[in-house]
Amino acid sequence: MQKFECACGYVYDPAAGDPDRGIAPGTAFENLPEDWTCPMCGLDKSFFNPV
Repeated sequence: MQKFECACGYVYDPAAGDPDRGIAPGTAFENLPEDWTCPMCGLDKSFFNPV
């Protein structure tokens, strides 16, 4: 699955998910809730780019 990087440098890795915020491992970036934000800086998904 594709990883995505926030403008702040945080990389969302679908293999890891975001378990601290209820996102299970294996969740693709495209399947994240619309209101999900970067856990480091709070930017929304529009600030992420594939890496």
